[in-house]
Amino acid sequence: MSRRPVNPTRRLVGNGGFPLAGAFPSKTRSSPILSLTLVVLGVILIVGYLYSGSGRKGIVSRIEGEFSGTLELQKAIPVLKKAYSDGMRKVLHVGPETCSIVTKLLQEDDTEAWGVEPYDLEDADSSCKSLVRKGFVRVADIKFPLPYRSRSFSLVIVSDTLDYLSPKYLNKTIPELARVSADGIVIFTGFPGQQRARVTELSKFGRPAKMRSQSWWTRFFIQIGVEVNEPAAKKFEQAATKQSYQSSCQVFHLKSFH
Repeated sequence: MSRRPVNPTRRLVGNGGFPLAGAFPSKTRSSPILSLTLVVLGVILIVGYLYSGSGRKGIVSRIEGEFSGTLELQKAIPVLKKAYSDGMRKVLHVGPETCSIVTKLLQEDDTEAWGVEPYDLEDADSSCKSLVRKGFVRVADIKFPLPYRSRSFSLVIVSDTLDYLSPKYLNKTIPELARVSADGIVIFTGFPGQQRARVTELSKFGRPAKMRSQSWWTRFFIQIGVEVNEPAAKKFEQAATKQSYQSSCQVFHLKSFH
């Protein structure tokens, strides 16, 4: 009995095979080199996105005019040490976040530091509370006389504070700062148009900051009888130039009361 020939087309469909399938590499099998390349490209794209995002954030902050005198002071400490040298022996910082400033100053050689926090310290961390217990930092309303004797400190540095005071209180506060200092006062204050306090901070500061011009401050210093410390200001500018420091806020150098 003769065998019936098999239709090759039916055989191909029936077993789903392809006679030359083994002769070619499978299209679904990806190359290890290709996979590694895709992973590397993905990482590069993610890193590039993050860096570009942070760059845009910095530009926006600069345009909006936000600044922190306390952060600016931290960057300016090496310049101040160069300008005031021996005047940095005993330093009093007045302003919010004073614990961070006092901690940084205490790390400097031949420098003693104290701080006055004009606002509450309810959210202070353990290191800040330790400074309070040891007497390095205290909370005090700077609209009233400071709890220190005259000429107790060689230098008094103020940041993020005077912008919140009206002229009525500035009349009392600045002479008081001059009273407790021996070698001068350094004031970090904002430029007109800069924004310091956010809406959520108004309850803490009591009022929004008012940024005043250099001419306004100059007239005010003359009015209350406080002299500008020209030699110290010149040394500060020279030291800033050598160290490539550029301040994002106004820095005033005043003489102490003698």
